[in-house]
Amino acid sequence: MPARKPPAPVPFVLDFLARAYPDARILLDYRSPFELLVATVLAAQCTDERVNRVTPGLFRKYPDPRQFARASQEELEEAVRPTGFYRNKAKAIRGLSGAIVERHGGKVPDTMEALTALPGAGRKTAWILLGACFGAKDALPVDTHVGRVSFRLGLTAAKDPERIEQDLAAAVPASRRWEFATRLGWHGRRICVARRPLCSQCGLAKVCPRNGVTSSG
Repeated sequence: MPARKPPAPVPFVLDFLARAYPDARILLDYRSPFELLVATVLAAQCTDERVNRVTPGLFRKYPDPRQFARASQEELEEAVRPTGFYRNKAKAIRGLSGAIVERHGGKVPDTMEALTALPGAGRKTAWILLGACFGAKDALPVDTHVGRVSFRLGLTAAKDPERIEQDLAAAVPASRRWEFATRLGWHGRRICVARRPLCSQCGLAKVCPRNGVTSSG
C-alpha cells in the first residue's frame, strides 16, 4: 500500500494565495453590516450573482432592520423569491431583523455569540460579518469552496463545516484565517472547482496530496 501523502504545508498555501488572490473579497454587494447579513442569508443555495441582482431593489424598499421587521411574511417572500427557498429566507430575515431591533437597538452586533443568537445566522454567517465588517482577522467562514479545497489539500478529513473549521483553526495562524478563507474560496471558484479541478493550472499542484485527482470529493 502506498504511503499516504502529507497535507499541503500551510505556509506555502498562504504565500501562494497571497500572491494569486491579493484582492480577494466577499463577492456579495453590501453597504453596511446589516445589508451583508441579509445578503448572506439570501445566498444560501443561491449564487452570489443572483443575490446581487435582488438586493438593490430589496434594500430600497426595506432600508433598515425596522422596515424588514414590519414587512409581512407574504410580501417579503415575494421580494426574495428569485433567490430560492424564499419562505424560509423571508422568515429568517424578518426574525433576525426583529431581534436586531429589540435586542441591539437596530445595530448589527459584533460578537460571535450575539450573531449566532439571531434567527437564521450560523457560524459561517457570523464569521463573514466579523471578518468583512468588523476586521476580525481570525474569522474563518467555511463555505462549500473552502471545505472542498481544504479537503483536497489534506488540511481536513471532515465533511461537517464545524469540524472543518476546527481543523483549519488548528492549522492556520489566527491572524491569517480571514485572508486564508476568502482567498481559498476564490481558488475554489476559479481553479479547484468541484467537478473537474484545473490541476494543470494550479499553483498548489506540487504540494497537493490529491494532485491529478478529478473527482468531486
